[in-house]
Amino acid sequence: MRRNILIVAGLFLSLIIFSQSLTNVALDSIHRDPNYVKTIVTRSKKIVVKLSLKNQIVEKNVINIVANRYFELNDIYALRDSTINYIKKSKLTNDLKKQALLLAEDKKESALYRSHFAFPANLSLYLSDHQIEEIKDGITFGVVKVTYDATLDMIPTLKSDEKAQILAWLKEAREFALDAESANKKHEAFGKYKGRINNYLDKKGYDLKKERDAWYVRIKAKAELKK
Repeated sequence: MRRNILIVAGLFLSLIIFSQSLTNVALDSIHRDPNYVKTIVTRSKKIVVKLSLKNQIVEKNVINIVANRYFELNDIYALRDSTINYIKKSKLTNDLKKQALLLAEDKKESALYRSHFAFPANLSLYLSDHQIEEIKDGITFGVVKVTYDATLDMIPTLKSDEKAQILAWLKEAREFALDAESANKKHEAFGKYKGRINNYLDKKGYDLKKERDAWYVRIKAKAELKK
């Protein structure tokens, strides 16, 4: 009995220590517009709250990690833009300007590369792989699931390997969308892969126009039944 009590007490103490160790993710809000910070934090909360995390400290840290990623992306692109503007206004020769512009893009890409891998690594301290996937989907507007489900609904005869390839490409597109500087750029990243998927299905022998037209008919019929 006493041994069980000691075990429980030990576990309780471990949980306390663990909780205390989860208080170190600070919001990177210093020297930022308060209204901008509020907007980003609100957006981040909407994404994280869907996980229904039980530990409030974990939830706060995850919210801050997501918000900080938005801040970091903003800083990376802001630096790129200000550098480009400076170069264009400079008195450098055209050749030197081209080299300087390429260097500015390279620095942006390097910063994005580090940020891209650091983000899920930071989340992994608090979340499972599945939960990290949900965060990624939240940031990218759930386009992976929406597009995947719609494609399967449009072409019911898709084979298992074709479904797997489509999902793999959509998830690859999501990785690029995570680094995009705006909502439009995120959708552009998916758009490129949707084109790849369409070409793939076309080569597989699917008549996409015919499949899409038949799909619209089914959707309309379902809507009529609900009336």
